[in-house]
Amino acid sequence: MTQVARKQFPSLPAEFASHPARSVCCNIIAAINSVRCNITAALTKESIMTSDFDTKTFKQLLHESFKSEDTEEWLDIHFTRPIGLFFARIWYRMGVRPNTITILSIILGVAAGVMFAFTDLRHNIAGIILLMLANFCDSTDGQLARLTHQQSMKGRCLDGFAGDVWFFAIYLAIVIRLFHIDMPGTSVPWGIWIFILCAIAGLCCHSQQSSLADYYRQIHLLFLKGRKGTELDTYASEHEKAKEAKGKKGAFWDYAFHANYQNYCRGQEKRTPEFQKLVKTIRATYGHVEEMPQELREEFLRGSRPLMPYTNILTFNTRAIIIYITCLLGIPWLYPILEITAFECLYIYMHHEHEQLCKKINKKINK
Repeated sequence: MTQVARKQFPSLPAEFASHPARSVCCNIIAAINSVRCNITAALTKESIMTSDFDTKTFKQLLHESFKSEDTEEWLDIHFTRPIGLFFARIWYRMGVRPNTITILSIILGVAAGVMFAFTDLRHNIAGIILLMLANFCDSTDGQLARLTHQQSMKGRCLDGFAGDVWFFAIYLAIVIRLFHIDMPGTSVPWGIWIFILCAIAGLCCHSQQSSLADYYRQIHLLFLKGRKGTELDTYASEHEKAKEAKGKKGAFWDYAFHANYQNYCRGQEKRTPEFQKLVKTIRATYGHVEEMPQELREEFLRGSRPLMPYTNILTFNTRAIIIYITCLLGIPWLYPILEITAFECLYIYMHHEHEQLCKKINKKINK
């Protein structure tokens, strides 16, 4: 240790060798050198980790940015994700963080809603362009987060919140647009009825459908990739985090976040009783999904995989296309009606099939 200290600090006076504080100072110097080496190693690791954008091809980055082939929609794979990755590389070089891009997507989505409140073609085309840009940002933030290892639960929840804000703005725009316009085939204005129609479509149908669709995709990823490949959260874990943050100084926003998110998780769990039973059985028998026999995991995935297209329909792309078409044709009232009828039927079928699948796997484990 003395040699190390003298080598790095050759200007130390000779008489210092016999000073009582010599060993203490050498220990401090060695500790500083150790910390410096650790910091250098960490920075080197971070540089290597985030340099994938510079060392890998676009095709490699695109493949790595997918959550899985099972859960990605055709339109996302061939259109949204490539464009999102193009922007992700630009944001990366500018040093922009994923959550900043998510906030930008919220602004663009709200602006799109404002445009759809107008009846003329120019404003509606502007609304389509703005909503597409918002969706590209929504794709970009997730791709950037995954490729630079900046994923976080708060980022994921902010991402979900962004989508809710977009559609709130769009539903509100439809209400404003149609409030004084006559219902088809009548001389009676829509008035309060369009508000009721959009409220039912948005609160009772859309929010329930999209939250369960996201839940089923995360469950599929859990069985496909294990704990590291999914963002599946539970009410119990979020409740504990909310309890820990409650009353802590400077932790108000952490508490507010976890207190709200726990209710979101509880809503998902209440609607999936058979899956909750399956989870309890897996924990009691194997400890975790990753310790299950591979044939059982494969059987679950075979049953879950056909439901993934339904989860995609009940999220963004199909809804957006319907909004584009109905607004351009001047019949935006058709969109909330389809939410309440066709989309709700898909939701009921998806929910029934998934619960039956969980029930079947649970019985096999308990044999």
